Amino acid sequence: MDTNKRTFIDVIWRFIMFLCALTVIFPLFWIILESLKTNKEFFANVWAFPEQLRWENYTNAWKSYHLGSTMLNTLYYVGVSLALGTFLATLSAYTLTRVEFTGRKFIWGTIMISLFLPGINALVPQYVLMRDLGLTNSLTGLIILDSFGESVFFLMLLGGFMQSLPKEMEESAFIDGASLFQVFIRIILPLSTPGIVTVAIFKFLGLYNSFLGPFIYLSDAKKYTIGVAMYHANQIMQYKADWVTLFAGVTIAMVPTIIIYIVFQKQIAEGATLGGVKG
Repeated sequence: MDTNKRTFIDVIWRFIMFLCALTVIFPLFWIILESLKTNKEFFANVWAFPEQLRWENYTNAWKSYHLGSTMLNTLYYVGVSLALGTFLATLSAYTLTRVEFTGRKFIWGTIMISLFLPGINALVPQYVLMRDLGLTNSLTGLIILDSFGESVFFLMLLGGFMQSLPKEMEESAFIDGASLFQVFIRIILPLSTPGIVTVAIFKFLGLYNSFLGPFIYLSDAKKYTIGVAMYHANQIMQYKADWVTLFAGVTIAMVPTIIIYIVFQKQIAEGATLGGVKG
């Protein structure tokens, strides 16, 4: 390829990547900008900078939307679901990829096929089951649903990673008299740490930003997670045009996910290729 043509393509590619980055950064910047205005300034010109930074909007949002209790609900829901769900996903992936038993490949194949089925089809029978078990309007019920209703994507990610691990260490442990569970705890878990950390990060982001499940199953405002609380705050804007307070609340809600991304961005980038290892 001609050098000038290659340089031109490289410039175009960099420009496209810049535009992609801008589509992510600009909305965040705009939301933060609007959260520091007065409502009068917001309706006068949504693109202008505020004459004075109104940090009290964040205090008003924290109090008006009860973000303190909402954050605690979210922390409980996300924390327990993350710990339990990640452990169950790891255990399931190990069982289906490393343990030999009759029908293992059939079960694994069936689970992989379900990846292509729309999850919305399960909403009605799932809700009926949760209602009959008395688990609706309960954060604990929501935790059980999210922890045991494993995502096929996470199983595929961990399964692909575990299939790349050498079997010699397992075989040596079995010869030394180790049980299946001891092999899982002492050998597989340490070796699978990169994959488990990646799955945990993706699960955290998914759980924290989860809306449909909490919206369907939680009816008590005192049990709302952050996503549902922000939805209802937005609905209030039909009757009360206090948009700058809403933007402040949205900014507060974004902080945990932004921190997680900044801290674990390397693991998130590497996690995109974990399922591509041999297996």
